[in-house]
Parts: sequence; structure tokens; C-alpha cells
Amino acid sequence: MAQSNSIKTICVHSGTIADSQAHGSISPIFPATSHAYLDLQKKAYPRYFNTLNQEALALKLAALEHGESGLIFSSGMAAISAVLLSFLKKGDHAVIQQKLYGGTSNFISNCLADFAIEHDTTGGLAVTDFTSCLRENTRLIYIETPSNPLLEITGLQAVAGLAKSRDILTIIDNTFASPVNQNPLDFGIDIVVHSATKYLSGHSDICAGAVIAGRANIEKIMPRAVNFGGSLNAQTCNLLERSVKTLVLRVTQQNQNAQAIAEFLLENPKIEQVNYPGLQSHPQHDLAKEQMHGFGGMLSFVAQSGVDIVALQKNLQLIKPSMSLGAVESTICSPALTSHALLSREQRLAEGISDNLLRLSAGIEDVDDLIADLQQALEKKG
Repeated sequence: MAQSNSIKTICVHSGTIADSQAHGSISPIFPATSHAYLDLQKKAYPRYFNTLNQEALALKLAALEHGESGLIFSSGMAAISAVLLSFLKKGDHAVIQQKLYGGTSNFISNCLADFAIEHDTTGGLAVTDFTSCLRENTRLIYIETPSNPLLEITGLQAVAGLAKSRDILTIIDNTFASPVNQNPLDFGIDIVVHSATKYLSGHSDICAGAVIAGRANIEKIMPRAVNFGGSLNAQTCNLLERSVKTLVLRVTQQNQNAQAIAEFLLENPKIEQVNYPGLQSHPQHDLAKEQMHGFGGMLSFVAQSGVDIVALQKNLQLIKPSMSLGAVESTICSPALTSHALLSREQRLAEGISDNLLRLSAGIEDVDDLIADLQQALEKKG
């Protein structure tokens, strides 16, 4: 699929496997785990990330992110861990953005030291915060924007420029934005990772991860990926390919719903703070406009101290209290109890994650119904 095609067309057509048997309009599924090898240059095996369904899906996602190549994993953390340990070895140093997905923070804090890999966490998100952490043995910078769960924005071009001036690799978790709203490779970032469980899947029924980058970097990741064994089976690849076909339609609606919900919450007296880059009150709204095509379907908000956030969630009738995000149904969760539960309370508070913070993933429902649901839940006393 030519890169000049629009993102909607890429979602539907890029990477589709031609069905030479039944001549169907969709990719057939090739579930075999045992393949012929004599007189064949390619030795196909699911753990080698080179079966037809794996490669077709990787091609589609690479086209969406404007990358050359990609790999599909069994989870977002399988992708993240494989990437980090492909470019870091004993004695190396990494600069890690402050305020990341809790699973990533936990892996970095508890696993990198086991490999004698050092890291520093930035004190903020400005490029000067990254610069102050650099050492002679710094090999990579890891970022996430918008960040989970506070929706803070890191300047892609600034971080990429800093890294390239020092010959340092850059990696970004682009899950919250999705390829519809942000394409970090266009700003000079080297590697993009996704929890494909979220927006790429969009239906709360797939667990997967993805890495997209230039071909040379993907080739460096491949040996670790093969050894770690975090590959994805053909049936799930096919389901994920199906889901990506509607990615633009879903995310566009989720963007609109999140904007309207954020504006509603901003005016509600029971809400202390709303975090959404589409709001003009967001401290990095202008930066978000520069590097995002849309502001995303994620927002978070802090309820006033008198609001029982557990009761609030239980009183919701449409919005589901649920641990994941990015699906067609709207969900809400407390990061302190879910995504960042592995961090201590002190660590969470240091990152600005209060006990009364709720993260909301806007779905594709009618936004008036979603706002009415929030309104009635906020009005109830228990």
C-alpha cells in the first residue's frame, strides 16, 4: 500500500493477504505452527515473528505509523521489555521520562537493575529535564506522550533533536494517542511502541503489543524478541487486523466525546481539576496542537475531597468501571487501584497521582448520554 494513501485507506487495505484459494475480500488465517523448510529460504515459525498473519499486521501498523517495519507481540509489556533489553546492556544508562504507565515504571524500577543497567528519571517533561539526566553512557531516552494518567505532553521534536545530537536512541509509547492522533517517527523519534490491547484493538477482547521503527532497528530487536517468545498467534493477529480497519472511525468519535466530557467536567463544582490536552486551560495545549492531529479519547480528573470516588464509579450506569482503555465502550478507573497500583502511595503522589484521581476512556456512545451518566452519578450522595 503506497504511503500516499490516506490513513483511512491504509487502515482498511494495507497489509491485506491475498486469498488465492477462495478469493475472499479479507486476509485468510494461517494458524499452522509447523511449516515445511526444505528448499525454502524462509523458515516460518510463530515465535520467529515471520508467519503470514504476523507480517501482514506488522505491515499495516508500520504504514499507519510511517515506519519501515514492525513486530507484533502478545502484550504491550512484551513489546516494551523486548525493545529496552535489545538496546541496553550491562553498564549502560537510560533516561526515563517521569510519569509513565505503571507497568513500564515497575519494569524499569525492578528489572533493569538486575541486568546492571542504570537509569535516571526526569524531574519534568521539558527538554532541559532530559538534558540534565544525560551521561556519557546514556544509550536511550524513553518517553510517553500524552502521559498516563495525567495527559501531560512531551515535546517530540525537542527530545528527538537532543537525542540525535548525542547519538542516543529514542523510544515512545504512543498508546494513548494512537497512530490516528500522533505519528512520532515524523518528528524524529526512532521507535514507537503500542499496547495494541487498547485503541488498535478497540473492543476489549485482544491482548497484544506492537513495535514500529526503521528496518535496521527492527532487525536489532528481533533476536531478543525471538528469545523472549512474546509472539502472537494467527487468530489473534487476524482479529487485530480486523479491528484496525475501523481505527480512524472509532478514534475520531472518541476524540470528540472526550473533548465534550472534559469541557463538562471543567464546569462541574465537584471536580477540582481536569487533565485533557484539548482544553485551552491545559498547560501544554499549544504544544499538543503542534504535534497531534487530535487530542485523544483519554482524560483524567480529580474529584473534590468530599466525593467518594468508589461510590461515584458504582453509581455510573453507562460508563463501566474497568481497568483497560481505548475501547468502543466508555470506561473509568482509579489509577491508584489499577494502572499504577504497583507503585507505592508515596511514588504515586510524587508523580501527581492523587487518591481522588479518576481516568476516563471515552467510547463511541452518544456523548449526551455519557455526560448525563456522569451528571447523575456526581449528584448522588452514595
